[in-house]
Amino acid sequence: MRIQDIKDELENKIVALTTVTKDGKPHSIAVEINKIIDNNIIITNNQMNVTPINLKGNSNVSILVWNNEKGFRIEGKGEYYESGEWFNFVKKLEENKNYNPKGAIIVRIKRIIELG
Repeated sequence: MRIQDIKDELENKIVALTTVTKDGKPHSIAVEINKIIDNNIIITNNQMNVTPINLKGNSNVSILVWNNEKGFRIEGKGEYYESGEWFNFVKKLEENKNYNPKGAIIVRIKRIIELG
């Protein structure tokens, strides 16, 4: 399955993002997917504290999304940006106009699994 096949079901939706702590424990939070560009999922960090730390120590991530009929688990590698092109990109998004973004998370998709 390609990310473009489910792009409309993901952009601007709240999903569960799971990262891994340095001692191997999962850490899940609710986030909004801002955009999908090529094979990248873009998420703004407006309030996260633990997730950026986790990504710096272990880049493995899982994203879970579910609608009324089916769900998807997206596995990938996440990178955290506090400056540069991706950070500037999320700062300019309309949905962030009332926020002061702290960073950008870019998830490079490795695998998509359809659930249900």
